[in-house]
Amino acid sequence: MGFMGDRSTLLETGRFVRAEAESGAESDGAAQAVDARTAMTTQTPRTTVAAAAAPITPALPITRQVPVDDVFDDEAFALTDAASDAELEARHRVAADKGDPGAMSVLGALLLRRGDLTGAEPYLRGATAEGDRAAANNLGVLLHQRGYPEEAAGWWRVAAVAGSAPAAHALGRHYRERGDEPAAEYWMRQAAESGHALGAYGLADLLEHRGDKGVERWFRAAAEQGHREAAYRLARHLRKGDPVEAEQWYRQAAARGHRRAGLHLGTLLEARGELKEAGRWYLTSAKQGEPRAACALGFLLRDAGDEENAATWWLRAAQDGDGNAANALGALHAARGETQTAEKWYRAAMDAGDQNGAYNLALLCAAQERTAQAEQWYRRAAYAGHREAANALAILLLQGGDAAGAEPWFSKAAEAGSVDAAFNLGILFASRDEDRTALKWYERAASAGHTDAALQVGIALVRDGEDRAAERHLRCAAGGGSAEACFRLAALLESLAPPPEPVALGEPVGGAPRTESEEWYERAAELGHRRAQVRVGMLAAARGELGAAARWYREAAEAGSRNGAFNLGLLLAREGNEPEAALWWTRAAVAGHGRAALRLGLLAARQGDLTEGQKWCVRAMELGPAEVSERAARLREALAEELSA
Repeated sequence: MGFMGDRSTLLETGRFVRAEAESGAESDGAAQAVDARTAMTTQTPRTTVAAAAAPITPALPITRQVPVDDVFDDEAFALTDAASDAELEARHRVAADKGDPGAMSVLGALLLRRGDLTGAEPYLRGATAEGDRAAANNLGVLLHQRGYPEEAAGWWRVAAVAGSAPAAHALGRHYRERGDEPAAEYWMRQAAESGHALGAYGLADLLEHRGDKGVERWFRAAAEQGHREAAYRLARHLRKGDPVEAEQWYRQAAARGHRRAGLHLGTLLEARGELKEAGRWYLTSAKQGEPRAACALGFLLRDAGDEENAATWWLRAAQDGDGNAANALGALHAARGETQTAEKWYRAAMDAGDQNGAYNLALLCAAQERTAQAEQWYRRAAYAGHREAANALAILLLQGGDAAGAEPWFSKAAEAGSVDAAFNLGILFASRDEDRTALKWYERAASAGHTDAALQVGIALVRDGEDRAAERHLRCAAGGGSAEACFRLAALLESLAPPPEPVALGEPVGGAPRTESEEWYERAAELGHRRAQVRVGMLAAARGELGAAARWYREAAEAGSRNGAFNLGLLLAREGNEPEAALWWTRAAVAGHGRAALRLGLLAARQGDLTEGQKWCVRAMELGPAEVSERAARLREALAEELSA
């Protein structure tokens, strides 16, 4: 491989020596944290200038955008005042002009840092000719800045072969920019294995880009040397497998000013309920310019009741292009009835690439009965992959009578994971009597926790005689708060229960403990289920608890239950309150209850109002059932005889 072939040739010249053969200990990566003035006055200027060269090396463009941390550490070249620079330059210029390689290397680095490329070049070339590897590295930097990347790479190669880790890193970046990943990996690895933080980070970034192994090891190596982007990327790798260690690295990166680390740290803390500290990190990240942190801070403030400050941070995030914040502002103004302002922010969200803006705009139009516009925005969001928009669009089409157009949108939304769309597909197929297909979609929605879907699956299984499977689904639906599911579960358990033991002689009636089916009936009744209320009333009456029975019958009757009204009338009549009983029987009979009509006929006959009695008998005959119709017919004949007598 050509990029490795010149190592032995250069070493054999004797002009460039290995790092371990030079006087004084050196680690190019570690030396980057040393102040330039201290590094350049040691007894081994060649090695220290190599360390100082790294910050000058520019961040080379590569095939993948690299975060701001992926540059050479500026701490090694902390800015000095003009007097210090002048003193340092004067000290080395005399020796450099006399041909001292170390002085030429230091002076060239100083001038290069100052931006005096013309002045720096002869000194760096002179030092390089004398075998100074730091000068070779810095000469590569200079040439790269002048727009000669190939010549720069040549000098970086010279320095890298001689053991310069910063040069190996720069060379690796050079090859990666050109798409030569094997060469890039080789030189990045040379830098990384020499302890160079940026080399370790660059190698990890390359390996991650390719999906290779070893990523975590090299991110960790760079992070342990203080590379904040490496700490952030390491945390992202660890967050699923080891969230505790991931949090530690997020903290390190955030403490060093990494704004995205602050955002993710805030998210972790918020999920744990540590809202105060989460807010501090969101605030820090937001002030550093992270719009997502500003948006998250806004939601935190909104949840704490501080809507005014929440809007301030949402505005800041939205102006920085955060679509989620723009949507939040739109929702805020929509809730205040400021629809024009809401629409403006929903449009801003769309412009930021957030299709929730189109969906929210559609909802806004639908609420204003601007159906055509609502359909337009639902379509836009749906075509962009917004599953709830696809479901809403299908509903809109179905309401307009376009069932054929609705079905594919329901299907698209359901396949994308919309539980409501899966349930709606079940309803659509059930309406066509395609029960098996409907059941398939109900089951999919039920498996995702959709209460109404679980109820429909339970009903279907009861119909098919699969009682135990039905029980499981009805329990899920009942647990989700469905009153109908509670009632049907109670009825199923009641049907599966063995017949009650006969009451022993002398044992009080109603002494047995309540069954589970009774508990579910009562829960359904408490949720307002009328049939359950009637059933609970009947069970209470059977136990002799007439007051409780009357209360449940009355609640059901007032909600429109004809059975509740009829049973309440029976209790009232038993207590001698026939006038009020007649009122409830009348309500039941008008609602279609045949037995109530028959009771009214009997009551009228007993009171001597034969015409009224006949009228209710005719009504009872019409309503049935058969037994009631027969009794009503006999009573009507008897009343007719009385009238004709």
